[in-house]
Amino acid sequence: MNDQTIRWPRKRRELHNHHFDSTIWNDFRFRDDDIVIATYGKSGTTWVQQIVGQLVFGGDPELAVAEVSPWLDLRVPPKEVKLPVVEAQTHRRFLKTHLPVDALVFSPRAKYLYIGRDGRDVVWSMYNHHANANRLWYEALNDTPDRVGPPIEQPPADIRQYWRDWLDRDGHPFWPFWENVSSWWQVRHLPNLMFLHFADLKRDMPGQMRRIAAFLDIPIDEARWDAMVEYCTFDWMKKNSAKSVPLAGAFWDAGAETFLHKGVNGRWRDCLTTEEVAEYESLALERLGPDCARWLAAGSAPE
Repeated sequence: MNDQTIRWPRKRRELHNHHFDSTIWNDFRFRDDDIVIATYGKSGTTWVQQIVGQLVFGGDPELAVAEVSPWLDLRVPPKEVKLPVVEAQTHRRFLKTHLPVDALVFSPRAKYLYIGRDGRDVVWSMYNHHANANRLWYEALNDTPDRVGPPIEQPPADIRQYWRDWLDRDGHPFWPFWENVSSWWQVRHLPNLMFLHFADLKRDMPGQMRRIAAFLDIPIDEARWDAMVEYCTFDWMKKNSAKSVPLAGAFWDAGAETFLHKGVNGRWRDCLTTEEVAEYESLALERLGPDCARWLAAGSAPE
């Protein structure tokens, strides 16, 4: 595909809330080898950051991936603080975003990884993340300058109510789910975008790591391969969670291990009724179409 014939995505809007300041992308200066890791959230973002970090740094057990790979559109710290730090990085940069495609600047110079996960698994992981957040988390999101929109509030005690709110209000209290997935799905054939899925990483992480390395043009040092794989396993990341989690887990009273909770799918099966499962699957089909809904539920790379 010739670059001159490609219809590259264009930024069409800004997104602001207690988490987002999408305007940072307007001022970000891309380099030719930048990597952008994109997800809705709680879809395997930190896992893929760890994988990319270990590939970039050749297997480093001391890699503090949360510091090295910032969430660019998180509004704290503000862009005036964050952008100079990212600009000063001399290694191959890999950044994180939770924006839909049309709310960020999409560069032909960068390579993008989009990770999907069944929305039901996302909610169960999100609830743990939200329910265990402490006072510092709420202060950072709600009380710092330039927040747009209402504050984020404490979640209900019942995860079923949390699920109901998230489904009925499309991603509440975080951000819309369906538009995030569909926006990336619509551009899945771009030559600098690779789709990944949480379930595929669970099924064959080493195979997916090699696939990612090939896409990013990172040669693998086979002498370091076993170590790189080990550093990307859930068990290793859980034991060394302070290296993977923002601020070493200071936003959760139980520490960084709370952020990396279980790393499993299907916990919703014990809570949702048959009717609720059918409701979610019908909505996924309506909002995403059959091919995307099938991929989101089960994984495997889209054609």
